[in-house]
Amino acid sequence: MTGHFPPPTVLQRRSSGKLDFNQKWRVYVEGFGDPNDEYWLGLESLYLLTSTSGPYELRVDLRAGSESAYALYRTFTVGSSRDKYKLTVGDYSGTAGDALVYHNGLKFSTSDRDNDLAITNCALSHRGAFWYKNCHLANPNGQYGNSAHSQGVNWEPWKGHEFSIPFLEMKMRPIASSEEN
Repeated sequence: MTGHFPPPTVLQRRSSGKLDFNQKWRVYVEGFGDPNDEYWLGLESLYLLTSTSGPYELRVDLRAGSESAYALYRTFTVGSSRDKYKLTVGDYSGTAGDALVYHNGLKFSTSDRDNDLAITNCALSHRGAFWYKNCHLANPNGQYGNSAHSQGVNWEPWKGHEFSIPFLEMKMRPIASSEEN
């Protein structure tokens, strides 16, 4: 008998530009937006879900006009607040390119909490917040519609740093549910 599994949990969505994702640390920890529109689930919720209900996989869906691509990571966890919500991703497959390999093992950064590895604050210079390194190959929380180099909603392997992606959705689900569906 096959069990019933809930749909994937959306952890982030960019679709309209109605919401400014250049938010402070506390806002990213707690989450913000409308789950049916522009949305960020919250770092603490991501940690609690992936640490107690895992293992999880992450799927990133990207759309630009009639084009679409995806990135699937069969390994996905977010660390605790003590670890500054460190990202762990692995086992990539898909058509969008493996942008998150560059961000693997990094702490989350916002304009008021600079945890990246760059000399400057990547969250400030790239108008968003993310698991920045020096600085990014993916900038899902960048400024919507901004096509200036690395400022917008970017997924570098798919569309480069000068294209702001109109639709980007990150969702996660337990590995068991994806294997049995």
